[in-house]
Amino acid sequence: MQELATSQEPPATMPGSPEALTPVEIAVLSAEVKELAAERDAVVLAHNYQLPELQDLADYVGDSLGLSRAAAAADAAVIAFCGVHFMAETASVLSPEKTVLIPDLEAGCSLADSIDADQLRAWKAEHPGALVVMYVNTSAAVKAETDYCCTSSNAVAVVEHIWREHGPETEILFGPDLWLGTFVERETGLVDDPERRSRFHVWDGECHVHAGIRPDDITEMRAEHPGAEFLIHPECGCSTQAMEYVASGDISDEGVHMLSTSGMLHHVEGNPEGEFIVATETGMLYPLEQAAPGADLIAANRMAFCKYMKMITLPKLRDSLRDMVHEVRVPTEIAERARIPIERMVAIG
Repeated sequence: MQELATSQEPPATMPGSPEALTPVEIAVLSAEVKELAAERDAVVLAHNYQLPELQDLADYVGDSLGLSRAAAAADAAVIAFCGVHFMAETASVLSPEKTVLIPDLEAGCSLADSIDADQLRAWKAEHPGALVVMYVNTSAAVKAETDYCCTSSNAVAVVEHIWREHGPETEILFGPDLWLGTFVERETGLVDDPERRSRFHVWDGECHVHAGIRPDDITEMRAEHPGAEFLIHPECGCSTQAMEYVASGDISDEGVHMLSTSGMLHHVEGNPEGEFIVATETGMLYPLEQAAPGADLIAANRMAFCKYMKMITLPKLRDSLRDMVHEVRVPTEIAERARIPIERMVAIG
């Protein structure tokens, strides 16, 4: 039995919740979207946090890295991106010859908004010669000032790649997510090496949804579900607390996993009858349920709801494809510079 009665709808009192569609409405709209996609030679991409009905009809569902790869590999003339604005920008950067549509241009990202290009340029000026690693959750203008992009699934690999290619003494500016930066410091052993850690600088930004999953959530869930494994997104504000529990022996390190959304999916698929506390945006419960119907999935915080992700709806997707509106196109000069760190990220894997 699922702890969360249904992950297909946010709590009714959640600000910004989209109006729920009936099964008949979903079926009719989905058929319209598929017909329009065929007419427009369009591929539909959807993030794991999108509404279930969008995930169900998408040609590809995944995390930021997977979506970047799918956008780059798409051979359709049109990419309909069910995600947030920086993701559509990334698709435009990687496929400038394609038309990239986002069903709602206002679907932004609090993490991407935590740093702009001017701020990054000023930070670089304070650390001349440092290499910049920016989370893919940033604007194209920020990416254009960046050496390497990363996602939560490959951030550690990207930083380690830099040290292999440029030397272990390389100074790195990492951003904009504070919690992901802390995770990288821990996973690469910087926490035990003060000298090297002094050359690894982390921007003080965060995702408002993940930052809202706090240590108290972990404490409460531990008490209610002592046998459950923790699947924690590295952006979460509870990640440090969970690692402290591991260090003290209160939680077995076998039961705590810092994972990207795709990593969560692979982990649950490998143990489809397990019990899991999932610390990320609640939309992730839907693809996990689809992959492992027998798993007991528990939201670490039911209020971990991204209003921006949920701004994309079936009617908006239908309208965008029908009218070919809400195009996202990155200016050529910015796109050419932004493509370099994105391609480096994709190549590293």
